[in-house]
Amino acid sequence: MTIRHFGTLSLLATLLGAAELPNLVMPQNNLNFRQIEGYEDYKVVASHYRTDKKEIRYILANPIAYKALKEKTTPMPEGSVVVKIGWNAKPMPSYPDALEAENIQRIEYMLKDSKRFNQNGDHWGYARFVKKGDRYETWTGDTAECVACHAIVPQNDYLFTTLQPLH
Repeated sequence: MTIRHFGTLSLLATLLGAAELPNLVMPQNNLNFRQIEGYEDYKVVASHYRTDKKEIRYILANPIAYKALKEKTTPMPEGSVVVKIGWNAKPMPSYPDALEAENIQRIEYMLKDSKRFNQNGDHWGYARFVKKGDRYETWTGDTAECVACHAIVPQNDYLFTTLQPLH
């Protein structure tokens, strides 16, 4: 089975829509959804398929993070932002052996800020916003789950993602 993904950021931006993000805040760390306003213009650095969630994910990076990923800089510089957008996958009607993105399930992001997030030891702040119908809600889980999960990749500055080449 193949997974279809979108080749251009402009198509991704069209799919996401450039609407204003809701004013939602993660209660544990005060990261606001609006802090990543304009993320549709970030560069796509990777795509993943999460088998546990049956979810296609696109990983985007702000200019600071993109430059660091491109140059393989670790640790990532302050101000790096990595956004993860998760869609449920559905069979592609025109090609039955393929899957395609259907509906956004969640938007997550990581912000590198050593002054604010030094308590975790990884210097990242984590935020997750879950889509319910036509609106987003702040995830009610504990960001300690994010820290614990990302702790398995300290050699890559706690990122699962590396820049996937386009050629």
